[in-house]
Amino acid sequence: MLRLQGIDHVGVVRFHTRVPVVKPSTIDEAFIRAIKIKKAVYVVLHVNHARELNAEAQSACARLIDAGFPMLSQTVLLKNVNADAAVLRTLFKRLVELRIKPYYLHHGDLARGTSHFRTSIAEGQELMRNLRGHISGLCQATYVLDIPGGHGKVPIGPNYLTETHPGNFVVRDYCDHSHDYSDEL
Repeated sequence: MLRLQGIDHVGVVRFHTRVPVVKPSTIDEAFIRAIKIKKAVYVVLHVNHARELNAEAQSACARLIDAGFPMLSQTVLLKNVNADAAVLRTLFKRLVELRIKPYYLHHGDLARGTSHFRTSIAEGQELMRNLRGHISGLCQATYVLDIPGGHGKVPIGPNYLTETHPGNFVVRDYCDHSHDYSDEL
């Protein structure tokens, strides 16, 4: 880690990990000293269900946060695991209570052997629509698609805005009610 500290153009270091939920005892003082450098260091927890956040995992995350590391989370949308608005609500609310910001909800990749876990994008968008208005904005992760071929991630959440003609829109709220909006200057 100290070598990273000496690289001038590196301003932010992100660690993506499942360690706090699969081997929480690893997050000890020696680990914290090892990743503490004079750069901005973020820890991104990969967690897919609130059941993973047992007492030991919560303590491991608290040790990281109390040591000064901001934590975010990434979740993969998984059929028959968390592809349910109530399950995601519980997970995202619990993360925020633990001082972890839900960051990304990933649409399942097209990886061979994982099709039984995949949902359609439309199902994912509907789940995100069902979360809006039922949990705090702080609990809202960004639903993203990691474009195959290494082209990056793009947000694919539901669209609430439809332009009817230049400068005029119909906006749908979280209850699916429509409202006219004019953006004319």
